[in-house]
Amino acid sequence: MKRIAFILVSWMTCLSGFTLAQERPASTLDIRILESIAETRTEPQTQTFKVLSDINNYVQVAVPVGLLVAGAINNDKAMRQNALYVASSTAVTALVNVGIKHLIKRSRPFKKYPNFISVRTASGYSFPSGHTSSAFATASALSRAYSKWYVVAPSLLWASSVGYSRMYLGVHYPTDVLAGAVLGAGSAFALDGLRK
Repeated sequence: MKRIAFILVSWMTCLSGFTLAQERPASTLDIRILESIAETRTEPQTQTFKVLSDINNYVQVAVPVGLLVAGAINNDKAMRQNALYVASSTAVTALVNVGIKHLIKRSRPFKKYPNFISVRTASGYSFPSGHTSSAFATASALSRAYSKWYVVAPSLLWASSVGYSRMYLGVHYPTDVLAGAVLGAGSAFALDGLRK
């Protein structure tokens, strides 16, 4: 319970700081970073990051379902419990993410800066990145449940790639991605009691 309270207080502090600085130099740094990324775009990279971004939602479902099925086949109660932990971390992250988006109401980069060209458009608000938060929730929970390098390294590489893809495609600012990563990892740590 103390861990959840700590995370909530930390998040409220971050959010209040963000809302105060939203129109200050930090947001201009955000768009400058996105413009710098946009200058390096190539067609092969664009296709790769589109695919990474698109399959993220499937991965969020496939990981806990895979653990659940493997746990059922092998009669492994711990694996089934870890499936619940991963799924719960991702679900809680998604709910909190939606709430924060409606609280902050930050415009997408391509809406606020009409001269900025994004690869994709997206509806809704920008802060925090939902794709990034769900990817980091799944990666962090999976890494907590199975703390071997061959689970942790690919999981975090995957989540980081999803976060970068959202900036590359021009639908999120770097601060959206950073906040999404903190939210996702924080949810996994807050629900740590669910894992075996």
